[in-house]
Amino acid sequence: MADKQRLGIIQSRGLGDLVIALPIADYYRQQGWDIYWPICEEFMPAMTQSVPWVHWIPVATDSGAFFYDVPRQRLKNFKVEEIICLYQSLTGHPEFAQRPEFQITGFDQIKYHIAGVPFLHKWRLKDLITRNPQREQQLKDQLGIKVGQPYVVVHLQGSDHRAGIDPNWIPKDWQIVEVKPQTQSVFDWIGVLEGADCIIAVDSVIANLVDQLGIADQVDSYFIPRSHIHLTPVLGCAWRVLDPSPDVLKKITIFR
Repeated sequence: MADKQRLGIIQSRGLGDLVIALPIADYYRQQGWDIYWPICEEFMPAMTQSVPWVHWIPVATDSGAFFYDVPRQRLKNFKVEEIICLYQSLTGHPEFAQRPEFQITGFDQIKYHIAGVPFLHKWRLKDLITRNPQREQQLKDQLGIKVGQPYVVVHLQGSDHRAGIDPNWIPKDWQIVEVKPQTQSVFDWIGVLEGADCIIAVDSVIANLVDQLGIADQVDSYFIPRSHIHLTPVLGCAWRVLDPSPDVLKKITIFR
């Protein structure tokens, strides 16, 4: 049997971008390609455990070459035949921002345009992840989540932004579960998210998971933007989008 052709993806970070782009990789996997994907080494534990069908290649996070130059060279070293670079824009590469889609699409949508993958595939994430029920339960135990006890999951820290909320939003008898780095894999949070009575999430990898897995259509979910349209993912579920300005956030009452 002949070896499969090798397809390389260049999108070394952040973790939310990797989650957004996983269905792109799967689209080509379904067509018979082997997928090779260089990513920043801090994301390796999560991705290798939960998405083992990709050949993940660790790249050291340096002063900038980890975005494009080093991943491209690593892919060449692995004799990858075809490479798709998913960046919407990148310092030192003005050609990325000259695509005609740049001014009319969000940053997640343009990745699918670049790759030639139908955008609706973005919401097929559920079938692409290998979940670990044992680790998910261990996380619930660490957080003290009890059966029958209402709880809200709060994720306010993005990669370069922290949102604030008024704790008076939340009923006094509800447990507040704040997403923090308590596990090697962000995918271990899926069980916690599915069991929540409410989710409040800033634009981040957690919001991406909640949206792409369809959890936001099953759980009362609130999205806090942090960027303009060119840096904000398209939401496919029925979120309530909150005005991120502090003066507005202080006046909002929910769960009533």
